[in-house]
Amino acid sequence: QVQLVESGGGLVQAGGSLRLSCVTSGSIFRINAMGWYRQIPGKQRELVATVTSDGTTNYADAVKDRFTISRDNAKNTVYLEMNSLKSEDTADYYCNAALIPKGWGWQVMEYWGEGTRVTVSS
Repeated sequence: QVQLVESGGGLVQAGGSLRLSCVTSGSIFRINAMGWYRQIPGKQRELVATVTSDGTTNYADAVKDRFTISRDNAKNTVYLEMNSLKSEDTADYYCNAALIPKGWGWQVMEYWGEGTRVTVSS
């Protein structure tokens, strides 16, 4: 069974920083892309940033130049460094992984964490 567990959310003042982590565990053959998404209650989940297995990154325009995504392949962990936080960054942040579980051939499956809340006070 594959699990994604996020950590690092919390309350921070506007202009401050937080670092989110997400550890992927379980019977995994290979992890392809990993990413972070966020959701404000009542709204659709939106992309924040993604990183491929070779380190190629992609960011939503709203977070470019403020957030940095990185991954440690040896630890199956993805990070999101968030700087210059704004009140509009307040949301539940979800980790996502596209991976091939062991025993499933070459089928890529998508998994989600349960989320971690980030609250930015103005």
